[in-house]
Parts: sequence; structure tokens; C-alpha cells
Amino acid sequence: MKYSELCQTYEELEKNPSRLKKIEILSDFLKKLKKEDNKEIIYLVKGKVFPDYSNKEIGISDKLVIKVLSKSSGLSEKEIINKWRKIGDLGKVSEDVMKTKKQHTLYSEKLTVNKILENLRKLPELEGKGTIEKKLSLISELLISANTLEAKYLIRTLLRDLRIGVADSTIRDAIVLSCSSENEFDSKEKKTEIVNLVQSSYDTSLDWKQVYEKACKGIKELEKTILEPGKPIKVMLFLKENNIEDGFKRVGKPALLDYKYDGFRIMINKDENDNIKLFTRRLENVTKQFPEVKDYVKKYVKGDTFILDSEAVGYNPKTRKYKPFQEISQRIKRKYEIEKLQKELPIEINVFDIVYYNGESLLDKQFKERRKLIEKIINKEKFKIRPSEAIISDSETEAKEFYKKAIENGEEGIMMKNLEAPYKPGARVGYGVKIKPEENEFDLIIIGAEYGTGKRAGWLTSFKIACRNKDNLFDIGKVSTGLKEKESEGLSFKELTKKLKPLILEEKGREVIVKPELVVTVVYQNIQKSSTYSSGFALRFPRIMRLRPDRSKSDIATIDEIKNDYDRAN
Repeated sequence: MKYSELCQTYEELEKNPSRLKKIEILSDFLKKLKKEDNKEIIYLVKGKVFPDYSNKEIGISDKLVIKVLSKSSGLSEKEIINKWRKIGDLGKVSEDVMKTKKQHTLYSEKLTVNKILENLRKLPELEGKGTIEKKLSLISELLISANTLEAKYLIRTLLRDLRIGVADSTIRDAIVLSCSSENEFDSKEKKTEIVNLVQSSYDTSLDWKQVYEKACKGIKELEKTILEPGKPIKVMLFLKENNIEDGFKRVGKPALLDYKYDGFRIMINKDENDNIKLFTRRLENVTKQFPEVKDYVKKYVKGDTFILDSEAVGYNPKTRKYKPFQEISQRIKRKYEIEKLQKELPIEINVFDIVYYNGESLLDKQFKERRKLIEKIINKEKFKIRPSEAIISDSETEAKEFYKKAIENGEEGIMMKNLEAPYKPGARVGYGVKIKPEENEFDLIIIGAEYGTGKRAGWLTSFKIACRNKDNLFDIGKVSTGLKEKESEGLSFKELTKKLKPLILEEKGREVIVKPELVVTVVYQNIQKSSTYSSGFALRFPRIMRLRPDRSKSDIATIDEIKNDYDRAN
């Protein structure tokens, strides 16, 4: 397939804001893809060159893109930067500068999607002396052969910012439309069933190529999608309830109650070759960052193969008191001084679910059966690994006592779980709820910011935050409190500025638009309706409490959750 065909599809997707129209456009493209031998082209629809379960990243910075544009166009880096400041999108900058490249029309017919995949997949493998030059050479080879439209989307792909408004649910629905015959949609229920099956296949495999190939072969093939230990899967998500009574209404009686730990999710995988891998809820492989967990698993967990869902909690090695997430979170991203941090910030693993064991998927098993298995295969060892602290009860009085005990022990609260529920990866379906003290808070994503003045000049000091509705983000206010001026006092303006600067997409005076990647926990006094923000709501007196590097855009609060909290208070 010519790369220009894919880029034309990108262009149509970008120009059409309607989700239904996007599904139609993408479906037409996927019908063409059926004739191609290489179905991995579907990864490029999300601006990727590897499946979602892969931890490989292209790893190209704005700075390197500016160098390669200068090299390919003949313009100076300063000229490229000036254009970037005016346009605000390096993709459009490349489209503009490549118009002046006299030779590009001679080569535009030669650029194929397979060539794009071939060159871009080499980028993560390059290391050592001369890496930068090798990367520049691989990208320049593509740019020189690209027409202006291809140049725009090639650069956007390199920067992981396609700007075409296509999320996983759009790809899912386009696959359903492109691979299903009309008679398969003989009822609304049947269509829903097929959509859910495609979603389930993706949640289990995290590989759109595999899902697409199976969908083209039919429903029976989709049903064969299986878990594979060693590959990450999306974790099951939980709703929020305000009290024990509402919790029981949601999950039923009796229910399992376990601690809601102030830590971060880790999916522990052991494959048939005895390899142990650890993945966060963002699908990041953190096995190297937590070598002690491998030792715990080998020593205290029985089984040939398994996937365990757990919460990692930090503790003080001297006092044996548990630490808040913010203190331990630095270990997630750290690549150096692992042994030192392991001693200074050790973690305890609390296992609360299991989705695969000894060659068998447990996704459809009832939770009570999965819990029994956890208690059977884990040799409990405090401060190393153990089943989560839990009780089974139908008593509100007993549940409140357990909740009180959790708070006294320094935990965030409790979870309440339906004993008969299956495990739904990536879904927030109400099989479990979290109960926390009545402090109002949401996990939200930063989409913009503003530079400060006076003694805060040079720092970003006011942050535009957003919630989500399906695939789209909606702003819900600005927050400028909660951060510290001194780094020694906690999360500071300087630290947040440092993390946001590489994500800046556009600058307008003191205001910046940033790539929506950084999730923060925001505490607020109450919610009010507002026409100022696209969500229709505003948070009153919000303040940033902590960074959530373990969470992504799909984990932030939804408009429905915000509306529910507003309705409860009014």
C-alpha cells in the first residue's frame, strides 16, 4: 500500500469531527487493508508501529525532528523553530517546508507503508555511538521520498501526535463495520454482542492486528482470543461510591471487602519459561525497577504460569510504616540506582485478583473462586507478598468496622466486590467499588497551562484540567494551588513545569497547550454547573494533591462521574 493512501485517510479523519463519520472513513480504509499481506499497517492508524502491548517506543524528540527537517529541507534549524512558533505543529511545519524541496515530487510514488514500518521500527533498536546520526538518516530517507501530506503525518507519527481524533473505540467500531456482513446486524442486540466481542478480544490481546485478522474470519475466531502470560493486559477498573450502603446496593450481599491500598497497580506475569514480568496499569514493563518482586514471586507463589492483579505499597524499612503513593512513585520511572532505591523504598505486594493460572484463563470464573485460588497459592509473607487484607460479609456494621480499621492502618479506604463477577479487562462495569473518606477528589489530566509572573516567572503555575467522555476530553477548570515553591516541601511548580515542557504543543503568549499525558489527583470543595468549560461543570477551590504516573487518559474521571457527584450534593 502506498503511504499516500494512508495519509489521505488521516486527512479525512482529521477534517471530520463526527465520530460516526470517522468510523465510516476508517471502515472504508480497513476494507482496503483486507487485500494487503501486511495487516500490521493497522498499528499506524493510532500513530504506532508496534502493538499496544509492546513497550518499544520510537523515541523521537522535537529537537531531533527539527534537525531532520533542517537536513531534509535545506532550511536552518532557526528557521524551522520560527515556523514552529508561528504554526504550533511540527507536522504542519514539515508540510510547509517540504513544499520548497524541489526533488520530492520525483520520489513521492515510491514511499510505501511497509517502508515506513521498516524504517521506524529500526529506531528503538539503535543505541551507542552514532545513534543520532543513524536515526537522522533513517528518517531523512523517508522525508526525502515524501510528498507534503506524507511529510506532515510522518512527523506527527514520529512525535506520537497524529491529531486525527481516533481512539480505540473508534478502531473497534470500524473493525466491526468493515468485517461484518449486513445480515449480522439483524438486531441492535446482535450488533452490541459483536462490538463487545471485538472489545473483549482487544482487551485480552492488546493487538489490533490480531483482532482485525480474527474479526475478518468471523465470530468463532474472535472467541478464540486467549490470554498470554508475559504480555500486559488492561486492568479492570472500579467505580466510586460514597458509603457502605451504596456499595452493597451496587455489588450485592454478601460481598468481599478488601483494603484500598495507597499504592499502584502491578500485574505480575509468569510464563511457561519461568520468566517473571511486571506491568503497570499503563502497560509499562517495570520488571527491572522492582527486582525484589521477582524474588518474592519465585519464593512465595506456587504455579507454573499465572497473571496476578496486585497493589504495590511502599513502606519505611526502619519503622515498617506504610508510605503514601507519592513517595514511592519515583521508583516506577527510575532506570538507575535501582538497588539503592530498593533498600530505601521497599515495597510490599498485595494480591487481590488472579486472571490466569497454569494454562487456563480465569476471566470468566466467579470472583469468589479466583479469591480462593489466591489464598491457596500464595504463602503469605508480610512486607513481601500476601493476599490483600479481606473479609466476606453482608453486614453493614461489620463492613463499617472493617472500613474504620483500614483507615486506622493508613490505607485509603476499602474496596467492595461482587463475589460472582467475572474479570473484565479495561472495563469500569460496577463489579467492584471503592469507598474512601468524604474528601472530594478526581484524577484529571492536564491539557494546558500558563506561565507565572514575578518570583514564579519561568514556571508554569496555572493548569487547565480535563475529564473525559468516551474518546474526548472536556475542560473542567483551572487549578493553581496545591503545589510548593520549594522542591523539598513536596510536589513543586518547578517539578511539574519540568514534566510538562516536553509535552508543549503550542504557545500563545504566556499560555501553552500541552499533550494530554500527565494525570494528577485534584481535590476540590464542590462542583457547580458552568458554561465557561466544555464539560458543563467547574470545580470550586481545586488543588493538585499528587501526580499519578501510573495512570493514563483512560483512567481519568468521566463526565458521568462528575455529574453523579454534582447530583448527590444537590
